[in-house]
Amino acid sequence: MTAQAPELAAVVARLEKVERQNRRLRGAGIAVLVLAVAGLLMGQAMPKARIVEAEGFQLKDRGGMVRAELVVDKDSPGLHLRDDNGKERAKLDVTKDGPKLGLYDEDGQGRLWLTALKGEAGLDLEDHGNTRVHLYTRAGGTWLVVSDEKGQGRATLVVTKDRTWLALLDEKGKTIWSAP
Repeated sequence: MTAQAPELAAVVARLEKVERQNRRLRGAGIAVLVLAVAGLLMGQAMPKARIVEAEGFQLKDRGGMVRAELVVDKDSPGLHLRDDNGKERAKLDVTKDGPKLGLYDEDGQGRLWLTALKGEAGLDLEDHGNTRVHLYTRAGGTWLVVSDEKGQGRATLVVTKDRTWLALLDEKGKTIWSAP
């Protein structure tokens, strides 16, 4: 029996070693399982895309003044830019008819409009609310109207595929000279 005792002690020692390894492996397996479940749960809580939704955004300078706005007004998105006094100086809107870009002077008066509306591209130069130069083009041709300070058209140039026409008008809108 004494010969078997050392052998039995060696077997018991090896069995205890295997049981310790088994407990460590089980603990490691449980830890991996817990981390995997936590990762899956966290992954479901995180949004898949980085989309921010809002009806508008404002960008402010260091002093807290709004300098730019991205807004949706009456279903039309727009970008409005302001100067350091808070006055609107540039505006880009996309309406159901098409895009429109407006530039304003330091007094807030519209000075330039650029449009691309339903098959027509246009450029308007304004002075105190009156359009002074109106240039537009569409499939039928190109038109240029130059107006006086009251907004009365004084010169008109029309160019189409069939003809070119130029007219000069007086302050009442009466043609004083034309060339078909």
